[in-house]
Amino acid sequence: MKKVKIIGVPEHFNLPWHLCIENGEFNEIGIDLQWEDIPEGTGKMCQLLRNEEADLAVILSEGIIKDISNGNQTTIVQEYVSSPLIWGIHVANSSPIQSIGELENKKIAISRYGSGSHLMAIVHAKSMNWDISSLQFVVVNTLEGAINALTDGEADYFMWERFMTQPIVDKQIFRRIGECPTPWPSFVIVGTNKFVSENKSLVKHILEVVNTTTAEFKKIPSIDRTLASKYNQKLEDIQNWLTLTRWSQRQLSQKHFDKIQNQLQELGQIETLKEYKHIIL
Repeated sequence: MKKVKIIGVPEHFNLPWHLCIENGEFNEIGIDLQWEDIPEGTGKMCQLLRNEEADLAVILSEGIIKDISNGNQTTIVQEYVSSPLIWGIHVANSSPIQSIGELENKKIAISRYGSGSHLMAIVHAKSMNWDISSLQFVVVNTLEGAINALTDGEADYFMWERFMTQPIVDKQIFRRIGECPTPWPSFVIVGTNKFVSENKSLVKHILEVVNTTTAEFKKIPSIDRTLASKYNQKLEDIQNWLTLTRWSQRQLSQKHFDKIQNQLQELGQIETLKEYKHIIL
């Protein structure tokens, strides 16, 4: 049995992996796939990949492409979610801020530098024609940290996947004042260069298993109820999320890779552009 460590965020996008593990589908092909939730998100996962503390990761496209361009020895093995991630823009419920325009020059809570919450805050600020060189960030590590930072007034707003924050909005802890979808596929599956180069056949088998599940995921009986229960969501919110979400069974296209990398360079997040053929499986 080959032991493989994979990391990802504790969010509804990744339920297909947990179903495959629980059903013993990886065990059947001789793979002991060990999943670890990383609530700190993409920035933390990039660090774990750099340190070779994980073999594979399900990670935000823009975050890992930034880190690969900055030296992370990681290979993109496949696109995982082809639909955009819808980032909710949140303030504390008691905040006097009522509109997006009032966020200029305000403090932004981020999980880590290089995380999606960091990079998408820059993308959003650029779209608003704000001065991105003057953005102020407050590192909060986790969603719980963001709740504390906004509630205590240490930061003014926070961007996170809008369905995962819906229960916090429902409880009137956060107030959502806008949304910002990513202009590219949201998640990719990656592996350290060392692991991928030494286990190409193994990686292929892992992808075959999870792709079979994602291709049929929406047809699983009562999957909406399973998701709502597991992730503390209202059924109607999960049903809406399912209509907007598309899982992928193919490689990230060069068109999307170039779009992400070029925009990150324009935003001053990377200096050296990488060639597509050198970072994909």
